[in-house]
Amino acid sequence: MRREERKRHNHTILKMGEMADPIQFKEEGNKHFQAGEVDKAIECYTKAIKLSTDKKVLAVVYRNRSACFLKKESYTNAASDASKAIDVDAADVKALFRRCQALEKLGKLDMAFKDVQRCSTIEPKNKTFLETLRRLGAEIQAKLKTTFSTDSRVQNMFDILLDEEMDKDKKEKAANNLVVLAREEAGAERIFQNNGVPLLLDLLETGKVEMVLAAIRTFAGMCTGHKARAMAIIHLVGIDKLCSIMAVDNEDIALATCDLFQCINDSLTGGDRRIYGKEEALILDASKDLKSILMALLEMVASKKVSGHGRDQALNLLSRNVPRKDKKDPDHSKSLFTIDHGLKKILKVCGQIPDLPDQLPMTENTQLIASVLLDKLWDDLRCDPERDNYREVCDEYIKGKFDPNDMDRNIHAINALSGLLQGPFEVGNQLVGRQGIMEMMVALCGSEREVDQMVAVEALIHSSTKMSRASFIITNGVSLLKDIYKKTKNDKIKIRALVGLCKLGSAGGDDYSMRQFAEGSTEKLAKQCRKWLCNSAMDTRTRKWAIEGLAYLTQDADVKDDFVEDEPAMKAMFDLAKSKDKTILYAVACTLVNCTNSYEKKDIMPELVQLAKFSKQHVPEQHPKDKKDFIQKRVKRMLKGGVISALTVMVKADNLLLTDQTKEMLARVFLALADDPKDRGTICAHGGGKALIPLALEGSAIGKIRAAHALAKIAAVSNPEIAFPGERIYEVVRPLVSLLHPERDGVQNYEALLSLTNLAGLNDKLRVKILKEKALPEIEQYMFEDHDHIRQAATECMCNLVTCKEVQDRYLEDGNDRLKLLVLMCVEDNEKLQRAAAGGLAMLTAAQKKLCTKMTLVTLQWMEILQRLILHDQPQIQHRGLVIVYNMLNSEDNELAKKLMESEILEILTVIGKAMDNPKRQIVIDVARTCLVKAMDLGLIKPFTTPS
Repeated sequence: MRREERKRHNHTILKMGEMADPIQFKEEGNKHFQAGEVDKAIECYTKAIKLSTDKKVLAVVYRNRSACFLKKESYTNAASDASKAIDVDAADVKALFRRCQALEKLGKLDMAFKDVQRCSTIEPKNKTFLETLRRLGAEIQAKLKTTFSTDSRVQNMFDILLDEEMDKDKKEKAANNLVVLAREEAGAERIFQNNGVPLLLDLLETGKVEMVLAAIRTFAGMCTGHKARAMAIIHLVGIDKLCSIMAVDNEDIALATCDLFQCINDSLTGGDRRIYGKEEALILDASKDLKSILMALLEMVASKKVSGHGRDQALNLLSRNVPRKDKKDPDHSKSLFTIDHGLKKILKVCGQIPDLPDQLPMTENTQLIASVLLDKLWDDLRCDPERDNYREVCDEYIKGKFDPNDMDRNIHAINALSGLLQGPFEVGNQLVGRQGIMEMMVALCGSEREVDQMVAVEALIHSSTKMSRASFIITNGVSLLKDIYKKTKNDKIKIRALVGLCKLGSAGGDDYSMRQFAEGSTEKLAKQCRKWLCNSAMDTRTRKWAIEGLAYLTQDADVKDDFVEDEPAMKAMFDLAKSKDKTILYAVACTLVNCTNSYEKKDIMPELVQLAKFSKQHVPEQHPKDKKDFIQKRVKRMLKGGVISALTVMVKADNLLLTDQTKEMLARVFLALADDPKDRGTICAHGGGKALIPLALEGSAIGKIRAAHALAKIAAVSNPEIAFPGERIYEVVRPLVSLLHPERDGVQNYEALLSLTNLAGLNDKLRVKILKEKALPEIEQYMFEDHDHIRQAATECMCNLVTCKEVQDRYLEDGNDRLKLLVLMCVEDNEKLQRAAAGGLAMLTAAQKKLCTKMTLVTLQWMEILQRLILHDQPQIQHRGLVIVYNMLNSEDNELAKKLMESEILEILTVIGKAMDNPKRQIVIDVARTCLVKAMDLGLIKPFTTPS
């Protein structure tokens, strides 16, 4: 027994010794590289490097791994490995050229030029080296020329901008040119090197809006993607200076400065992907600057010196950059710091009452932006102690504001609570339940001051978001709201009380059997909301509340129908959706979702319904007007009323107010509107196709899927170049490919394949984009699908992609059934599938002659299949079959050509070729004749004469 164990042990040692041979790993890596398995090749070469002690072997392995990194577009690693090979042998021409290629891609043209110069010295007759030397020389000359001209242009622009007597149009043109120049790396560097920062500071000091905007936007271009330059600009300009510019009462300047801060943040936190090499050590730690920016922004939040626009942008920046973008990231220290140093300041913003004196300057959007920030901070917390601390800070702030002798402080506390209820509802709801809060709301409702009533009613509305809370208020607050509604003469309070009643009246959702109010009550409330909505004499903020009411009431199908029939009310809502007040977005989106019935509906099994009825449980009932034909009529009226133009404006809103939930609702609405193919042209004509792209790329998982599905519906039946003009067409590919995921349903798979087929038929660039998005394996998978429509769509898509070299290479690979599947599909009963498969084969055999021979090896029935194709009664399929025959004759495989001409195919070709000219079948006759001519050229048949 021991002898056997020893034997096994020795065998194991021998095996390990074999695997530990660096030469073996190198050879293995070479095989993987030749097979196109770059990652496996890198793995083998890396193992060989670790094991090898021979410098010459190491040089070869480094050189080979450099080639792998070039394939993977990892140019820094490619240059590094090539350098290690050159260190061993300075005349290693392969390593020199690989480093030259990598350096060129990294933009280091002068260093790349030196390497290829050495290559051409070692091999002076190598055409590749000479061509590269010539090309790089020309590029370096062009770059030098650009640099010198850029220097003079930069100086000239500043001279124009700082000249007081210069013409205004010339100044504006110079300012725009400076901004454009700063967006290019070479231009940004020249501005920075040519004393640009002091000159830009001079522009800021002019105080003129155009000059300030030009300076800020130029700074943004200079900071984009360059950590070192961004840090230098922060220290030269100063964070306080930038904050003071953002604080001015000018929306454009505040927004431009916000963009500058965002560019700086992205560069300092990892947006800068440059490889600095030895210069990395010179770049300072950015953490102090980032902390200083955070502190400065928190100071702006509650400062009276900051304008409303400036405050909005400070809150925007905090929302974008403080909470983690990826919840897997363990570091959420920025959120904890913001809660400790800024939560009370944010609550102060939420508590402001615009109708009272001595309040912070705000826009109509400020308080909602603050609520969104509160919600994001709450969502970023990781454990109960952190959440407890958040609640305590909020509780302490609101309690501290209550004062029996100062009503202004009390309504400030209640308004801050409203802000929490619109943000982290869980926190606000808990505070509402505290002793004295609800009593305070009720007391304020009975106050003689109208501002007190307004704040209290709004708080009641926000606190009844959950049905459990709504049921409490139905019991205790409906009579109160009705009383306010009847007694007050102030429309602002009246409309808020009405919305409270609307919200409570819709607590049963779309369940027809769960109506809270008497028959007809909701319709009366909705009619009053529509009346206020159409009253253009009212201010936007008050009319907004009418839409809030409709957002709740349109859960009732009668209200939906009445609303879409009321064209002035519908158009008034669309006009408000396009206004500057973006706090309205969510309410409009809710109303549209309700009217199109595009909300999530659970499928209820009929058996469960019967069981529930038997056990006397509540069963939701569908309103008769929520059936498909009523929904379609509503959709048509909304399209006629201009819903698409409103949606396109809403999608362009600031990302913070356009929350993921709102985006999801807009995506659902678009999908419902695009359901009928006849309406998709209307959607495209009003810019709906373009508006869907950002919804499909950003937002919640469900929202992105719904938007992608709407895109697929449009791209499947429309001309993509019209629906998605310009470069936007390339952005459509990724959302469509996401619908090919196995978890998506069959309809989504099918429509995504149709739309990708449409795109793939346009140009090579789009085909390459589809392949880059890794759609090919999914498309191939669906070619094996049992469902006929999906299989057909996948085959048609593949047919349009086979012109790509990458696809052709996959069909050339051995050990798979790709080509066999395509051949066998040519005899399927589905003619569309036959046509697509035959078309794919025709293009593949034309592009890759080896596939003509391979086709005869994948199935024994290939000859019979070919005969069936060229005898087909459909000219399109017959034409494709004849093209395949011609490709086989032209494949330089004489045996294959001979075999074809010795079969019945010759007789079939002769019959088709001798036929009289016929416009309907002329293309088929011409290809048959071309095949016969080719056979004659090969000497396989003798000439024949065609009938005159």
